[in-house]
Amino acid sequence: MDGSHSLAQAANLFLFEDLEDGGRASTLAKGELTALRAVAEWIRGFVAKPHKDLGRAGPVCPFVPVACERRTLWLAPEETAGRSVSDVVDVLNGYRMLLQDPRPLDGKEPNYKSIVIAFPDLPTDRAKAFLDGVLRELGVPSYVNDGLVLGGFYETNEGPAIYNPGFRPFTPPVPFLLMRHAVISDWKFFLDSEDWLGHWARRYPVSGIHALAEELRSLPWRVSRD
Repeated sequence: MDGSHSLAQAANLFLFEDLEDGGRASTLAKGELTALRAVAEWIRGFVAKPHKDLGRAGPVCPFVPVACERRTLWLAPEETAGRSVSDVVDVLNGYRMLLQDPRPLDGKEPNYKSIVIAFPDLPTDRAKAFLDGVLRELGVPSYVNDGLVLGGFYETNEGPAIYNPGFRPFTPPVPFLLMRHAVISDWKFFLDSEDWLGHWARRYPVSGIHALAEELRSLPWRVSRD
């Protein structure tokens, strides 16, 4: 994919304020605009807020409130009709390029830069299979080569919260794929996958050891059991 593709996708990125009446996103098709507004409302009303079932203090995602404040969280609509998984992967590669290149996207501190690609026409009963297929093609190379984490969000997602396995925080009203920069604390998501934990360890060989040590120091494993 060349740079012209990613620049075209840059024009398809919208901040939350762009979704307001009279905003730049008003030129979108009605279904796309409705979908982006639904996702934005879910992010602001759920992801950026604390929840009693989360299992820890703070918002569901601690990065989201900061990203919203710094205007480094973008939303983009993409249709799936007539497109195969490989076609969508090709489109998503353009967004990958945008996150890797600071020029089209303003904002400091790349850890807070992320893109939510919503799929307004993706039926709920197809969302898991479709997004799983996208992640099989794109997930590992995005992380290993580019330092990007991708995640599929859809209404029937059974993925649990880290601190409460009974809480399901990945269930938006419209299916989407989140694309963000990797951070060292991602090991908490990878503990149950030998392959992904290995990818993380190779990305953070020394700093990862210190991160794990810091976590262990907070646990009572050294307390005598006598």
